[in-house]
Amino acid sequence: MSGTGEAGRRELAALQAALAAEHAAVYGYGVVGGRIGEARREQARSAWDAHRARRDALARRIRDLGGRPVAAAAAYALPFPVPDAEAAARLAAELEDRVAGVYADAVRATTGERRREAAGALAEAAVRAVRWRGGSVAFPGLAERAAAAPAPSATPTG
Repeated sequence: MSGTGEAGRRELAALQAALAAEHAAVYGYGVVGGRIGEARREQARSAWDAHRARRDALARRIRDLGGRPVAAAAAYALPFPVPDAEAAARLAAELEDRVAGVYADAVRATTGERRREAAGALAEAAVRAVRWRGGSVAFPGLAERAAAAPAPSATPTG
């Protein structure tokens, strides 16, 4: 692994956590896409594509650093039932909040170009969350500073 030592291990762990979050987001957007109304279907597809692209880039980056990318779980537990378009939009905002939180951690754990990439991913997730929610939160990605209660991590099942 390049960048060996404690800093290199922290960076790789942060990238692995971001990859795991992207796997969960890709899965979650599959649910969103199946429940969201026609008016927001393109928004869901665009977000799904963005998370797939980030997932693939993270897997490459982790391999470049000498790591073995974490695999996606077969399924993930959703934080609440998603029976309709309104719940699907709430799920999309929740997914983006969770991804933003993981990228905030990655910003703290990385340097240079990887830090810029993590900050960009954090900003993109925060913007998508605002679009889904219809409003913003203070300090996106920093649950301890946000007005809302901290969101639990995506939980793989099976």
